[in-house]
Amino acid sequence: MLPILEAVLFVADAPVEIAALARTVNAPRAEVEQRLGELGEACRDRGVRLQRSGELVQLVSAPQTAAYVERFLGLEHPPLTNASLETLAIIAYRQPMTRAGIESVRGVDCDGPIRTLMARGLIEEVGRAPVVGRPVLFGTTVRFLEYFGLEKPDDLPPLPAGEQPDPVEEEAPI
Repeated sequence: MLPILEAVLFVADAPVEIAALARTVNAPRAEVEQRLGELGEACRDRGVRLQRSGELVQLVSAPQTAAYVERFLGLEHPPLTNASLETLAIIAYRQPMTRAGIESVRGVDCDGPIRTLMARGLIEEVGRAPVVGRPVLFGTTVRFLEYFGLEKPDDLPPLPAGEQPDPVEEEAPI
């Protein structure tokens, strides 16, 4: 089953639901989960990695190969600015976040960094806040995981004990 799962994930052009893989190989979900764990372990020292985000799984290039793959594909970007990295870190650790929430943490306007992060596919609109005006909520994407070489959102490094995020005050509820 392992070679079949690997082949299906290799040809998939987007993340695949684990349930769809189970249907494809006609096997119980628990067995597919076990085999995906084996595949992820087998890929650790290779040019590809198994990446999971909730119920989705895909094969991606390993972080150490990213510069070469981007050069080959003509996708090279200048590095993210400090403002964009700060904005991305706030969203990653506190998601979902509104623009006002991000700006209250950073203390400055975040229009430029948010546009940059959205253009690069690192963040996306994940909903609307249940407050007056229904502002957009931003969250990280699967591309974010790829960009930073994370297999799943839980792989973000922990913040130091004194730097845990405080709840951000949002607008008044509707």
